[in-house]
Parts: sequence; structure tokens; C-alpha cells
Amino acid sequence: MIVAAEWGVGEVLWSMFWFFLFVLWIWLVIIVFADILRSDLSGLGKMAWTIAIIFLPYLGVFLYLLVHGDGMRHRIDGSHTTYEESVQNYQNYLRSVGGSTKSASDELADLASLHNAGVITDREYEQAKAKVTA
Repeated sequence: MIVAAEWGVGEVLWSMFWFFLFVLWIWLVIIVFADILRSDLSGLGKMAWTIAIIFLPYLGVFLYLLVHGDGMRHRIDGSHTTYEESVQNYQNYLRSVGGSTKSASDELADLASLHNAGVITDREYEQAKAKVTA
């Protein structure tokens, strides 16, 4: 008697479906445990959630997702910033490293306008111009 001959196509597909759900469940539990460790909960809170997930797995995971699910993306990304804040942080970083985010021609035009307005002297203009073109 061959066991494989007794299984129909529907039974194989049904078994594959349940195996997929099992793997999905394991993945979800790992993600929730990782988020618990990554969260800013106290040690007692982390312990309580861990015990809840171990002893009441379905209820514990679903409650955790309900209570803390909104902050999981931020903890996974490691950021709490919006897109605009990220762009501003990047521009500030560029300014701190490179001095300015303006092109050399823009800075030369600014220096020329300052020189023509009499804000900076000829010597200061030449020094700043040499610094920009260097």
C-alpha cells in the first residue's frame, strides 16, 4: 500500500495551505517577539507580553498587534521621522559636511552681490572667491 497514491490533489493542496499558514504564524510570532525587544516598554511590560504570547499564543499576538501595532513600523525602520524631516536632516548633514548645498556658481553670485553692495571688502571677496573655486 503506497501512501502517496491515497492522497488526492485536493488533500495535497489543503496540506500545503495549512503548512503555509503555519509558516506565516511562526513568522508573525518572531516579528512580534522582535518588536517587544525593540520597544520602549519597561522590563516588566516586556515580560508580561512575552508570557502572554507563550501561554496564550493567538490571543497574545493579536492583542499585541492591536495595542502596539501602530508603532511597529517605526521601530522596524528605526525612525520616527516624516519624509520632510528626513529631507531636512539630510540637507543639514550635507551642510555640516560640505559647508553648503549651493552650487559654486550660486555662491559666486552671492559673493558678487555682497561685494557690489559694499558688505564685504575687495580682500574678503577675493579670499571667499578663492575658497569657493578651490
